[in-house]
Amino acid sequence: MEHEKKDITIIVNGRTRLVPKDELTFTDLVALAFDHPPAGGNVEITITYTRGLGEKEGSLTQGQSVKAKEGMIFNVSATNRS
Repeated sequence: MEHEKKDITIIVNGRTRLVPKDELTFTDLVALAFDHPPAGGNVEITITYTRGLGEKEGSLTQGQSVKAKEGMIFNVSATNRS
């Protein structure tokens, strides 16, 4: 029997988001953070998080994912490399 995934609340850039309790990828978090994700060769996106499993803090880079936990806080920022 398949279990339905429960939705949880996370905070992305100060905004409450409802997501399935599952792995969140770098790409998922960028989509949650920006209505129109910044693009271009000089744009670098940085993702940090707090309140992860075991109260862990950390960061994600392209291609990585993290297990979502109720109340996790994500900061997603885009900067121009010069």
